Amino acid sequence: MAPIEDHPLRYVLTNELHARPFPALGANSTVVFLAIKKVQGAAGRDRNADLTHLKALLDRHGAPYPQPGTNHHSCRIGRHTLKWESHTEFVTYTAFSEGLSGRAFDPVDFGVFPADWLADAPGARVTSLAIRISPRPDDATVAKLLEDWFVPESLAASRVLDDNAIAASDFRIDPAGHVRFGIFVNPETGPRRIGRIVQRLCDIETYKSMSMLGFSRARGLWDRLGELDRDLTGLVTEMSESRAPAEETLNRLLEVSTELEAMAARSAFRFSATAAYEAIVHERIELLREERLEGRQTFREFMTRRYVPAMRTVKATESRLQALADRAMRAGDLLRTRVDVERSAQNQALLASMDRRAALQLRLQHTVEGFSVAAISYYAVSLLSYLLYPLAKATGLSKGMLTAALVLPVVLTVWATIRNIRKRLE
Repeated sequence: MAPIEDHPLRYVLTNELHARPFPALGANSTVVFLAIKKVQGAAGRDRNADLTHLKALLDRHGAPYPQPGTNHHSCRIGRHTLKWESHTEFVTYTAFSEGLSGRAFDPVDFGVFPADWLADAPGARVTSLAIRISPRPDDATVAKLLEDWFVPESLAASRVLDDNAIAASDFRIDPAGHVRFGIFVNPETGPRRIGRIVQRLCDIETYKSMSMLGFSRARGLWDRLGELDRDLTGLVTEMSESRAPAEETLNRLLEVSTELEAMAARSAFRFSATAAYEAIVHERIELLREERLEGRQTFREFMTRRYVPAMRTVKATESRLQALADRAMRAGDLLRTRVDVERSAQNQALLASMDRRAALQLRLQHTVEGFSVAAISYYAVSLLSYLLYPLAKATGLSKGMLTAALVLPVVLTVWATIRNIRKRLE
């Protein structure tokens, strides 16, 4: 019996679920992470440029190239393990290495990404991370290290994954240009679990940074939305008070509506992407299963205080933009109705004027027909008089009597003839 036919995408889609395994890391490890995004049009960028940039880094170490068309790649480059991933709007580079530098968060750790190679990147840096993974000391030592490494006012630290590790960060950019994360792991914490912590922290920072692009877009719309709101309110007021011609108000309203629609179209992708990125941030924080560390704020609390208000601003701006567009549409419908009513009244007045003109033309036509009867009758009587004059002499009638006798029948005949012609034309 022939085997059942597989869907052409069955293996591709199944393998996609296993394409990005968590890294396996030891208790003394250093991780540097880089996310690069094209400033404009990142979703439709030339992905071959990303691959070319990756290959330039691999060539420096004689590392193998990724498979054609792939969106992820892992390999060794020197003493580091490189993990490259291509996402919808950005690409990420993560380098894992064993051991710790003598100086915590030493900028030298980022030397795996050469400066000249970074300068040739087909985009700009969205974020970069320096992650230091070390064995977990006693709580007093942890507290001292956190005070040395991070800004206390912004510090977020918590026990994660059922107290298997402590993760901390202040989410600030240090003098070297990186966001720092410190991880202290218990001796029994396995390499895969450490890798999951690292991956989730990278996701939190990356998607937080990406979603904040939506906040920047929203903030850039505030002033103009306020102006359009005032313009729209003024136009609606003019409509209610009939202070301006409807046609002029409609044209101005169409300008406002067109600008609002253009703003909504330009911002739709960024706002929808921001909502998706925000959901990922909250999901990754939830997966950390945080527990409070000595009264310090957790990652969730940090985001609630600093990050969530920005996301609410994005949602409020998106809602306001949509509400203004809807208001403009409703006002336009009302104004078009008003214009249609005014035009109907004008058309009725025009038709009434045309009726009056038609009546006048009919009366003028009747008058002209009367004159026509008189003129035609005059010439007809004259011709008949000349034609019958010899007969008048034979009968002894004078020319005047003959002419007088012809007037009435000729006039009646001409009048009847013209009337019949008019009826046929009608």
